[in-house]
Amino acid sequence: MCYQADAAPPVFTPATHTLAEATALTLTSADGTAFAAFLARPDDPAGPGVLVLPDNKGLSDFYRQTAVRLAEQGFPALAVDYYGRTAGADPQNRAPEFGELPNLLPHLLALTPEGLDADLTAGLDRLRALGAAEVVALGFCFGARQAFRAAAPRFGLAGAVGFYGYPDAINGAPGPTQLAAGLTAPILAFWGGADEHIPPSAVEAFDAALTRADCEHEFMTFPQAPHNYFELAAVQHRDAAEESWIRLLGFLSERTIRRTSGGHP
Repeated sequence: MCYQADAAPPVFTPATHTLAEATALTLTSADGTAFAAFLARPDDPAGPGVLVLPDNKGLSDFYRQTAVRLAEQGFPALAVDYYGRTAGADPQNRAPEFGELPNLLPHLLALTPEGLDADLTAGLDRLRALGAAEVVALGFCFGARQAFRAAAPRFGLAGAVGFYGYPDAINGAPGPTQLAAGLTAPILAFWGGADEHIPPSAVEAFDAALTRADCEHEFMTFPQAPHNYFELAAVQHRDAAEESWIRLLGFLSERTIRRTSGGHP
């Protein structure tokens, strides 16, 4: 479990773009599943599209706000939900108790790699249809695990960014560490050194696996930071969150394609 219902992402830089759109969407996967998404677009995009992958509670206001913050920096952002197959396509209709583990667990256990891949692909297709020449996946916790998986060539990403995504196998299901040999997109990963959920040995094993696979990657670990340190209310970890935000924006800017027509991004 990651962010509470009232959590908000931190903000460290003033908006450089005005919003052209910030709206709820319903997307459809290849298998016909309707699921929720939220799109935020800047008036004049200046970088890659960003597919925002939430924690295991699915699409919440934290991720809608994250999409808006990214769009205000020039990056079109689309946040997606995971539970269209079992909980319907409108997260706003779910009871507040949905995010509590006993209620969430049946929906979480019903997720499959195939369904997740289909939903991620639908989100990527929408961003590309809107004109994003390159797309980066950005995930948190469970979503970071999915972002790392999406560094595989079949997704065609320009990069994958994850905040505290558990990289090892879970109940026998392979994680990003086990899948590292097939990952090719550059990876940026943020870790809390005081994260009780992800031991340093798991981070080290993922680092070693990506190195063996010759997958470009950068890990940033903040020794005193816990899981979910990237949050507005976590004022004691403000420095770690600010450094993460600056590096995230830098990573996205590095993936900007400048088109030959007039040299505009």
